[in-house]
Amino acid sequence: MKAVLIIVLIIFTSLSSGKKFRWCTLSDLEQRKCAELSKTLTAVLPVTSIDSFARISCIRAHNTYDCIDKIRVNKADAASLDAGDVYSAVKLYGLTVVAKEIYEQGNCVFAVAVAKRGTLDIQRLRGVRSCHNGARWTSGWNIPLGFLLARNDLSWDEAQPLSQVISEYFNASCIPGVGVAAPQLCALCQGQKSYVRDKNHFCETSSNEPFYDSDGAFRCLKDGVADVAFLDHLAIMEATESEQQEYELLCPDGTTAELSKYNTCNLGKGPGRGIITRHNFQKITNKFLTMIQRLFGRKGKERARFELFNSSSFGGKNLLFRDATQHLQLLEEQLEIAYVLGLDYVALLKGLGHEGSSLDNRVVRWCCISNAELRKCEEWALSVKSDPLVCVQGTSMVNCIEMIKSSEADAVSLDATHVYIAGKCGLVPVAAECYGQVCAPADEITEEMRNLHLKHKGLSPVYAIALAKKNAKQINIHNLRGRRSCHSHLYSPGGWLLLSRYTVGALENVTENCDVGSAYQNYFWKGCMPGADGNLCKVCIGDSEVEGARVSSRCAASHNEHYYGNMGALRCLVGNPSGRSFGDVAFLEHSNLLWNIENLKSSGWAKGYTAVDFELLCPDGTRAAVTEWAGCNLGPIPPSTVMTRPVTVTKIYDFLMKSQEFLGSKLDSEFHLFQSQKYGENDLLFKDATQYLVPATHMSYQEILGEPFFQLAESVFNCTPAAWNHVQQHPPVHITHSTELGSAVLIACNGGFIIFLGSSRVNALD
Repeated sequence: MKAVLIIVLIIFTSLSSGKKFRWCTLSDLEQRKCAELSKTLTAVLPVTSIDSFARISCIRAHNTYDCIDKIRVNKADAASLDAGDVYSAVKLYGLTVVAKEIYEQGNCVFAVAVAKRGTLDIQRLRGVRSCHNGARWTSGWNIPLGFLLARNDLSWDEAQPLSQVISEYFNASCIPGVGVAAPQLCALCQGQKSYVRDKNHFCETSSNEPFYDSDGAFRCLKDGVADVAFLDHLAIMEATESEQQEYELLCPDGTTAELSKYNTCNLGKGPGRGIITRHNFQKITNKFLTMIQRLFGRKGKERARFELFNSSSFGGKNLLFRDATQHLQLLEEQLEIAYVLGLDYVALLKGLGHEGSSLDNRVVRWCCISNAELRKCEEWALSVKSDPLVCVQGTSMVNCIEMIKSSEADAVSLDATHVYIAGKCGLVPVAAECYGQVCAPADEITEEMRNLHLKHKGLSPVYAIALAKKNAKQINIHNLRGRRSCHSHLYSPGGWLLLSRYTVGALENVTENCDVGSAYQNYFWKGCMPGADGNLCKVCIGDSEVEGARVSSRCAASHNEHYYGNMGALRCLVGNPSGRSFGDVAFLEHSNLLWNIENLKSSGWAKGYTAVDFELLCPDGTRAAVTEWAGCNLGPIPPSTVMTRPVTVTKIYDFLMKSQEFLGSKLDSEFHLFQSQKYGENDLLFKDATQYLVPATHMSYQEILGEPFFQLAESVFNCTPAAWNHVQQHPPVHITHSTELGSAVLIACNGGFIIFLGSSRVNALD
């Protein structure tokens, strides 16, 4: 006890500044709890320590935005707000977030849709009455709207305000805080109406609106005012037995579930509440929160006098803090809001227009990974003037995933392994590339035929192959250790993932060899795997034509490295034009292989090579002609797929289908979406083998990848903590230093974001 008091006295000494700590409250009940906190705090501290700052001043506000404004103008100091309001406070009002509430699931909350048993499912929401916990709030607005937009249930013409689209979708609603722009969205609210500002509580974000917050949204449903309620799972964790019998959750797949099944039946996860303050008050607020938590938190020494995370004795719920809060996690100073809330969630908020957009919402920003792709993309943009396209440049497919997550780009076509990575990071499919004989010519295909291809999994796969020169008779698939290798790029399906089954044996030994990246470094003598490092970059040559020195592009995970991609791996096998810097075996895909071999001569890269100069290495140790890839390959590779954020699915899909139809009808066009020869490379933006793009908005990325490929990716990325060392050097996506970040719409939140490797050393992916 003495130790605690000494700590508190030290804190108070540092806090003393001749003024009170002012907490912003949103109801009379919060005022009562706040006043009791101040009274108890005074009582537990020695008289000698009491000064004016030792007391809490409780500042009553009309609503959450009034709180934010009071803190901004130095009329209050701190408040606990929903993550959506936290974002607005930081981005629009210049405040900072100092701490997060931590619940049993970390800082994450499940967004759930609740309805009376047997009355609704998630696919029949149009025209019903709805109650939401708050406008622009995580569980009542951001995640549900992101979910509905991703499923195309909501059609948002960006020329309209989103609030108007929602008011046309639901029959009537109560969404506290939505404002006066869409009266239908406040029609079901029951707060007092008055022309006197202090007496008007209708549809506002305060407890004076009966249907405010998650408990209020649930109350709205129970009172029979609404047909569905959108709220967070914390409000139903302690549902009574009769409520459990009378109400159920609406699941994304169209089924329903018991209220207790919120962890498997929800619309997504997002960050919970955070505590905001001014930048110059962050240290003081941090110390103040530390003090009250040590005294009155769940493990506080004075919790018998006052419970910080319990509101029952004041006749309400979630007063000052959520009652489900286990503790407050204090944050580092100057921490970016994206690291606090998560890049996925921040991208979702930007997509929903939380801070406006200087960029026309109709514009599609396509991510390019090389100068050659940029040239092709710019010509594409000139060819589809009716639909504005902007070309933005990333450094690799991984970088494009990060840019799309952070709303710096909108779409990119990714190979199968990167589709897995993007899917784990919350991106979703828009369209898949269709190859081979199963695809009719683009001008003969119908929308119905396109849909059938994916529905019945009729897409012809690409095959991974291992290629060697015919005269290198001693080489076979079983004796590649210690040789020079050529791979299309790091994380490539054929040259990295599927290859692991035939070379490093990553899945046979679950200890040290499970780290595929390190295993390849030890397995091959040297090689070129663009995007890697060490001896797997020694054969790479870069591109002297790229701006700056050749070394700047050497081993880059883009076409700026001459040995990148399928054509690059073939070039690597034969060596550069002078005949140096070559490999013994190339791992690539079978598509366009014969054309690529011909291109060696026509492009002036290497003369004298024809298809008969190469052979395939078969899994059984034999060799075969390059035309026999169907029976001699390392496995099928799912199609490359266009991925985007959930909130932009409709925009990207419409753009692609219009673009494809328009360009396909112009037979004399100088621009061809699926041809890249004129730009000096191949497979730019899309694979050149693509016949057309098949709609994939109705499928998950797991379905597109298929069970065998998905399970192989899971095994490799989740194998052991040993792999973490490799991913630290080559992270599939940027890894933050912050723990327990909130997730976003349709993304699993495991005390943070996607944990690829199962290691306790992995914090979270943004």
